[in-house]
Amino acid sequence: MHSGRVAVVGGSVAGCAAALAAHRGGADEITVYERAAGRLADRGVGLAVHNSRYAELESAGYLDADMQWVQLVRRHWYVRDDAVADPRGHTVAVTPFPFRTYNWGPLWGELRRRVPETVTFRAATAVTGVRACPGGAVVETDDGTERFDVVVGADGYRSVVREAAFPGVRAEYAGYLAWRGAYPEERLPEPDLWGAEDCVYAVFDGGHVILYRIPDGTGGRRVNWVLYTAPPSGLDADLGFGHPRSLPPGGLTDALSAHLSYVADALLPPYWGAVVRATAPAELFLQPMYDYTAPRYTEGRVLLAGDAATVARPHTGAGAVKALQDATVLESAITTAVTWPDALESYDADRTVAGRTMVDLGRRLGRAFVQETPDWRSLGQAGLEAWWQRADGAGAFGGRELRRK
Repeated sequence: MHSGRVAVVGGSVAGCAAALAAHRGGADEITVYERAAGRLADRGVGLAVHNSRYAELESAGYLDADMQWVQLVRRHWYVRDDAVADPRGHTVAVTPFPFRTYNWGPLWGELRRRVPETVTFRAATAVTGVRACPGGAVVETDDGTERFDVVVGADGYRSVVREAAFPGVRAEYAGYLAWRGAYPEERLPEPDLWGAEDCVYAVFDGGHVILYRIPDGTGGRRVNWVLYTAPPSGLDADLGFGHPRSLPPGGLTDALSAHLSYVADALLPPYWGAVVRATAPAELFLQPMYDYTAPRYTEGRVLLAGDAATVARPHTGAGAVKALQDATVLESAITTAVTWPDALESYDADRTVAGRTMVDLGRRLGRAFVQETPDWRSLGQAGLEAWWQRADGAGAFGGRELRRK
């Protein structure tokens, strides 16, 4: 099957990867619709890719060594203990952490540059609807309609394409939030206290913060962190987090900023609280935790990829990784199938199961890390490793359960 017209709705990481997959699969014409008018390269913060997942995605041609990255080796687990002189806190354990970290914006830029010039990229073009037609699907925009053999929905967690394929599928709020921040490494207080190859988990009753360095896209590095905990009682309802949304950089309310300050000052070890506090208000944003997965990844001539199909909590490390893996499976399905329906059936059989697996894993990790946290101080190395095996189940953290069949 080396023919056909493909539309990709969404031009971020998932969309660029899907466009590459369709091109490599032999589609005749590919059009990407991206509603944003600005530079996507200016968006996003850090993400981590397990070394084994990197090897798979490099072999498939979706990641390579020219994409800027920082290698992590160890994960240090700290908990606050005011009886300990070390400002980093009491060391619960040190465990392996073989991950590469990336900056979302530069990573997107590299993927975008790899999309062939033969692919039509329509920025500032919002898709308002998608509907089935004989032997294909129609994309609707304010400029009119256009028919394609296949439409790929890669338009994020508020997907127009998913709503067209599966009306009423909604994300469920998990009851807690992720505060996120990133800033230049030069601002890092007392940098000698934190090794460049170390990922840090500073844990507390009811949550934790993860800290690691990422490339800045110009040869330097940035401090990247994400802090998970529940908001003060009733605040999530007041802010409407029952409906999928996030707060952009600089958009935190006074109440949310005050709660973050409380966690940094009272619950985190002093040093890691200071690292979080070094983030400027314009560098902070908020990501409520949601879960969902579409009942299927395809419907007729429409298929879903990335967050349009599944949102699993970030504990799984499956956001960009899963979007790229969706693309590798799509490319394989197009390349080996005889007809478009055959290709979509093959893609659906693989990715629907993967999506459900990752949502289940995210919920399990959310309970372990935030909602039902252990007595961290009592664990020690052996206790933490045993707790981690129970939380991580079959060892899926880092996307291992998403490996291509």
